[in-house]
Amino acid sequence: MAVLRVALCQINTKVGDLTGNAQRIRDAMAEAEREGADLALFPELTITGYPPEDLLLKSGFIAKNIQVLHDVAASIRGRCAAAIGFADGQGHGQAYNALAVVSDGEVKATYHKRALPNISVFDEKRVFLPGTEPMRLHEIAGIRVGMSICEDGWIAGGPISQLAAGGAQIIINMNASPYYRRKAHVREVEMRARIEEAGGVPLVYGNQVGGQDELVFDGSSFVLDASGVVIARAGHCVEELLVVDVEAIERSVPPTAAFPVIPISPSSGRTAVVSAPRVAPIEDELDELHSALVLATRDYVKKNGFTDICLGLSGGIDSTLTAAIAADALGPENVHCVLMPSRFSSEHSVTDAVEFAERLGVSHRTIPIEPAHAAFLDMFAESFAGREPGLTEENLQSRIRGVILMGLTNKFGWLVLTTGNKSEAAVGYSTLYGDTAGAYAAIKDVYKLDVYALSRRFNERAGREIIPESVITKPPSAELRPDQRDDQSLPPYEELDPLLEAYIEGDRTLEQLIEMGFDKDVATRITRLVDVAEFKRRQSPLGARVTKKAFGRDRRLPITNGFR
Repeated sequence: MAVLRVALCQINTKVGDLTGNAQRIRDAMAEAEREGADLALFPELTITGYPPEDLLLKSGFIAKNIQVLHDVAASIRGRCAAAIGFADGQGHGQAYNALAVVSDGEVKATYHKRALPNISVFDEKRVFLPGTEPMRLHEIAGIRVGMSICEDGWIAGGPISQLAAGGAQIIINMNASPYYRRKAHVREVEMRARIEEAGGVPLVYGNQVGGQDELVFDGSSFVLDASGVVIARAGHCVEELLVVDVEAIERSVPPTAAFPVIPISPSSGRTAVVSAPRVAPIEDELDELHSALVLATRDYVKKNGFTDICLGLSGGIDSTLTAAIAADALGPENVHCVLMPSRFSSEHSVTDAVEFAERLGVSHRTIPIEPAHAAFLDMFAESFAGREPGLTEENLQSRIRGVILMGLTNKFGWLVLTTGNKSEAAVGYSTLYGDTAGAYAAIKDVYKLDVYALSRRFNERAGREIIPESVITKPPSAELRPDQRDDQSLPPYEELDPLLEAYIEGDRTLEQLIEMGFDKDVATRITRLVDVAEFKRRQSPLGARVTKKAFGRDRRLPITNGFR
């Protein structure tokens, strides 16, 4: 049997960092050579980082990335060939999402992605042209290898089936596939379907890892044998170079003019699988989610040139979990919590916040907002005369806290994390220029019930109670007025979250929600709250996408909207 040794280079690239990404490729290639690999597979658009978005409209950016590709290619002169993602062509709508097959110091062949996704977070048709050149195979270590890019592998009867029909003995699929919960399982199921359609061809699926603005890429690269069994899997949300000996199938299909074979690497082939590769275990779903949130937060902070963050720590569950994620992402020494009690803050909230901060090992300071709040009320006294106190006075407190956090970040160079969850963002349970003031919303796409579950799991992993039980069990409250609780304004989260998920991620109408069994009055009120809060969400900071449909680039509804 013929065996191809593949190095799955699951690396963390940075969009626009062409020189840095090139060095990451060189470092991985050195390791792949040491491991005796025949082919190193890199992520989609390795040179540019993914997604480069409107950088692709700049012809100078395209030209520079091509130059960097050839510079990298010149350094690849050992046994191991490489499949490297880059942007081909020109800018101004004349670019291709491409891969280059590199060996002996030069680019031996290129392939242009044929299937361009234009759904969910993807809008590749806006910046790329689809590939139309004839399909080809690549001979590496005596084995005919078919190359494809990401969405090519999600098309039934598409490029993978065509490559297999043309005589491919192994299929390579290069990816930048973003995370949502249990996405790794979905990918494996989908690629297994391609193998079955292709009549049984081993498939190597290499994925990117790292955070990029709203997106987080979890890696979880894998290899399926000809029967669709996972024989190798890289880790979740970690950089890794995974070496796998892949047994090529014997093919009776000879090369044809329709599928010419391009010689890439003259290295002698192997005839035996040397060792069993690592098959990383499937993580607990909450651990998987936590790892994605940690990776997304770390990369957003560090890739934008920051080292430290600050956040408002109220003693509530949301800010507590956000601080825990930040500490795991950046180290407790780089997390600065600010307690900003008001006249309405309960004593237990303050003590809970202090106790948690000390258990977690993060710094904390207390800046009471009462002097500023009293001053604002005095300033507005004449204008507000004759009107009862209400939401306006409550929101002043949140906005004062936003000013304090922004003042600290300006003085010390920290980045502010906001602490709102998806349930709150959905119904507008937030204050513009108050608790929405900040740079990154770590749990923006996490429903409230999952906030509780993640918090409990955080303590379980730690083996001790870092998040105080009183924080987890206390009734949630914004504490902007006496005895305030969330359930005075909203249904219980056990009722609210399933309704929100059906409306937001399921795209159900109000009528459909009622048909599903949701209470008519509750569904009517909540869907209206979701719709009218769209203007708030547009002005809120971005956060990690961890569900199939997040607020932001995933869900784009009009603000001015007469449909209910």
